[in-house]
Amino acid sequence: MMIGRELAAGKDGRRAALRVAVALMAAGAWSTGVAQRVEIAVDSSKPTQVYLPVPGFDKTSIDTTVDPCNDFYKFACGKFAANHPIPADQAGVDQFYELYNVNTQSLNGILNKAAAGGAGRSPDEQKIGDYYKACMNTDLIEQKGLAPVEPLLHEIDALKSKDQLPAVVGKLQRMGVTVFFGYGEQQDLKDAAKQIAAVQQGGLGLPERDYYLRTGAKDVELRQQYVDHVAKMLTLAGSTPEQAKKDADAMMAFETTLAKASMTVTEMRDPEKTYHLQPIATFEATIPGVDFGAFQDAVHSPRVSELNNATPDFFPALVKEVNATDLETLKAYMRYQLLTAMAGRMPKRFDEENFDFYGRKLEGQPEQAARWKRCSNSVNGALGEALGKVYVAQYFAGDSKAKMLEMVHDIEAAMEQDIDQSEWMSAETKVKAKEKLHLVANKIGYPDKWRDYTKLEIKPEDPLGNKIRADEFENDRQLAKIGKPVDHGEWGMTPPTVNAYYDPSMNDINFPAGILQPAFYDSKEDDAVNYGHIGAVIGHELTHGFDDEGKKFDGKGNLNDWWTADDTKNFVARTDCLVNEYGSFTAVDDVKVNGKLTLGENTADNGGLVLAYIAYLDRAKKEGVDLAAKKDGYTSPQRFYIGFAQNYCENSRPEQVRNQVLTDPHSPDHFRANGAIVNQPGFAAAFGCKKGSPMVPVQSCRVW
Repeated sequence: MMIGRELAAGKDGRRAALRVAVALMAAGAWSTGVAQRVEIAVDSSKPTQVYLPVPGFDKTSIDTTVDPCNDFYKFACGKFAANHPIPADQAGVDQFYELYNVNTQSLNGILNKAAAGGAGRSPDEQKIGDYYKACMNTDLIEQKGLAPVEPLLHEIDALKSKDQLPAVVGKLQRMGVTVFFGYGEQQDLKDAAKQIAAVQQGGLGLPERDYYLRTGAKDVELRQQYVDHVAKMLTLAGSTPEQAKKDADAMMAFETTLAKASMTVTEMRDPEKTYHLQPIATFEATIPGVDFGAFQDAVHSPRVSELNNATPDFFPALVKEVNATDLETLKAYMRYQLLTAMAGRMPKRFDEENFDFYGRKLEGQPEQAARWKRCSNSVNGALGEALGKVYVAQYFAGDSKAKMLEMVHDIEAAMEQDIDQSEWMSAETKVKAKEKLHLVANKIGYPDKWRDYTKLEIKPEDPLGNKIRADEFENDRQLAKIGKPVDHGEWGMTPPTVNAYYDPSMNDINFPAGILQPAFYDSKEDDAVNYGHIGAVIGHELTHGFDDEGKKFDGKGNLNDWWTADDTKNFVARTDCLVNEYGSFTAVDDVKVNGKLTLGENTADNGGLVLAYIAYLDRAKKEGVDLAAKKDGYTSPQRFYIGFAQNYCENSRPEQVRNQVLTDPHSPDHFRANGAIVNQPGFAAAFGCKKGSPMVPVQSCRVW
């Protein structure tokens, strides 16, 4: 499960989900802080300002004119927006994005040094340096024009019949072009020791199905903007404006049919709805006339005897619609998907048009991020562990890992204590819950074994080719795992990532080095602040193992109901309370938070805060901390809660908030902070809040 939002903007920033989403219920991103800016000499390959980390306890964001018992978020973060105006190249600002900018700056320094060359470069440094150098060479990209993708465009145009589609689709998917559907590797949800193939719905150009189906004026406008954008991309690639418009309209009709056959983002959260292990013959019977073996060969998958058909209703509808759609429309659809997937390594006219829709119109972001930012993070996506190895050596302090492990163990002990004291759970289920808890693996900082990129060829003068080969390398690496033993040492995020996640099939929590910095972990701050910040993140990820999705997996990572019927009934009653609480919040205009979509993250926010506070009080007792003593004007419990709330300080554009509410399993940050705080038994005492105040509700929603 993700702790926050993905930070990449535009389709070029979204690497294909080669490990099918139903398998990795991963973690997200958090960001904040005062990014102080110092102007320096302009160089397109380097920052034009210096990003400085935000302290763990951000006094500049606190608005002391607000009563913390009325609106704690406004108290802890009330001055954040004024101090953090949204830069033109961002859709919003929060704790995660502030640290993301600091980290990107650090990566850029590593990459500029590696790109300068020299005999002393290691093979990994050669690859990351040459990848970055090529990505930054916009003059070369303009000079090459469409030439790098012309062979692929010609291959699409040369299709004579639909029988030839599977091989071309496989070739495109291998290089990260997600046409028609998704295919990848996952652990078998009911036998986590097995790695299997999986297929699921996909092929949409808009974020998810309901963007095609909602009837509001904003949705109608956005769909027309999407059609216009598709037509522009096709025109830039050589179609006449008349033909491009015709193709874009036909594409929209095609994708709308696929959307109608797709599951909702809320339904996709339920592993029981997305697990349908089938013999390959059973799956192929649902796609008559399709040579699925040709697709597997082209995508470089082993021929499989079984797979997980995550969305079984989708594939018959897909085949029916492909058969009903003329071949020229399908060609135009594949051309567009290819162009938008490669836009970041194509001439400026393609890159800018791609950003105009996916960044400016969809997210409300006025300007595209500087090239150095996008290329630095592209290297992190393509060669993350090669770059991460250098990053860890320079920026990850060894004592951070030791302190993190201490906090993790404290919070695990707090969860065991919380399970023991639970009044609604039976003794039988408590035993199994603790068994699962004791089996959770903790991954801190970086992997024990670094990934080998020897077979990945990177050339300093081949920007698009490098991207394609990197996507093919990762695709092949993932699919080669099918049928092989699970590597429990593998990470799903790169070391510089500002994020964390829990993986139910692995039953592990993962904290990359990138997030173990201020403001989330600040070695200059006291335990109260750090337990409120990163401690709550640890508790958040641990709670994901016991939220409405995680509870369905046992300690070995198998989809297995280990709860008694009465305990499940009690659990649902408590989570329904959270669904109703968050579902009552209006996020933007008339759009409310989706309480069911955000249930897992809301449960994790609430549970994570409870566990972190229990752990902090135990740690403070061991250390002999005087909880009533004040620092910066606040007691330790107050500093703990302020630290937690400041995880969520944000300043976001309305378009980003709207898009988040419609697609993201995380609630907007304001509601995440207050929604969790109001359910905490220790908060009212810490701030002296009286019964009846807004932050002390009559009914408290408490799961863990």
